[in-house]
Amino acid sequence: MTISGVSHITFIVRDVERAAKVWVHALGAKEVYDSGSETFSLSREKFFVLGGVWIAVMQGDPGSRSYRHIAFQADITDLLEIEVRLQAIDIEIGPTRPRVSGEGESLYFYDFDDNLIELHTGTLQERLYRYQQGRID
Repeated sequence: MTISGVSHITFIVRDVERAAKVWVHALGAKEVYDSGSETFSLSREKFFVLGGVWIAVMQGDPGSRSYRHIAFQADITDLLEIEVRLQAIDIEIGPTRPRVSGEGESLYFYDFDDNLIELHTGTLQERLYRYQQGRID
């Protein structure tokens, strides 16, 4: 058996139209499908492509907030512009978690349905290297 990568990521949202504002208008995803009233799955859904990743949003009850999240790779020079676009559509920007230098910067936000999304500037290799250095106080 071979797993070749991520197929798609699905978020449960209260309103697929409102969710599209986050994905398309704030993050720059391309909407590629809207089921409308003709659903093939459990409920109405929209599909987006962001950074080559298939993102699905499906109408339902998203539940409550947690630290469960997805992180997208981002360039540090884009974080401020994206934060401004998110705030323009009334998205709550979350506080970052404590960080050590060298592991990258992050912008955390909850979408309209309390899904936590992170935009992260570091790489796995950079983080592993930094963590190998141990705590430097």
